[in-house]
Amino acid sequence: MAAQKVLPIVVILTATAAVSACSGGGDERFEPVRATGRAALAGTGYTSDQLEQALLLDVPGYQRTGEPDSGEYGALKAVQNSAQLQRQARLDKPRCAGAANSSLRAVDAGLPAAVATFSRGSGQIATETLVAMPTEAAERLVGNRVPVGCATFRTRVGAQWSEHQIVETPPGTIGEGSRTVGITTVSGNSHTRAWYVTLRGRRYLATVSLYGPNATRADAELLARHAYDQAQRILP
Repeated sequence: MAAQKVLPIVVILTATAAVSACSGGGDERFEPVRATGRAALAGTGYTSDQLEQALLLDVPGYQRTGEPDSGEYGALKAVQNSAQLQRQARLDKPRCAGAANSSLRAVDAGLPAAVATFSRGSGQIATETLVAMPTEAAERLVGNRVPVGCATFRTRVGAQWSEHQIVETPPGTIGEGSRTVGITTVSGNSHTRAWYVTLRGRRYLATVSLYGPNATRADAELLARHAYDQAQRILP
């Protein structure tokens, strides 16, 4: 597989840890975030239609890639594609697999969600995902950390090996609390960076990812602030 095909897989493997229930100490037990707010019952959550309306309409310098997708979390194309890509990748540290792909186990597939993707000619891709959930659950997920010993790892897709290094910043203040994680990937002659920011708002969790050869933390966090502002304007 070509190097440019490896990067999205690695970003998916890493970025999905943003909604992981893994504890930072390597504990492999996961406590699912259940869909108690699935249909905005008693005003405790949002519908997928509301979340789609709260997504960013545009990102300066980027073009929207297709139409936004919304519905139950497990039914989103991006989630289904990530699950398929995760199955293709092999890690040199199997014990770190929980940090890479636990989101599909940690977040109930029935939770309302929406996602939009943007791209630009430099090979950079930005993605925003909103998932409705109780405030306490969102707070717990934002508070997670990369497990000890999993800051560096290697992945293999087919015959192609890639090396990755994760940088996790201190807890942030975007929205009602945020988490920023960066990853540098070296695959053959390809050297690419990715950043993702997870933040919580009123009864929802937002994840903004930015990856490409020129992706920066500052740009990812700026995009996350715009995403939060937009959601706050739209969601009651």
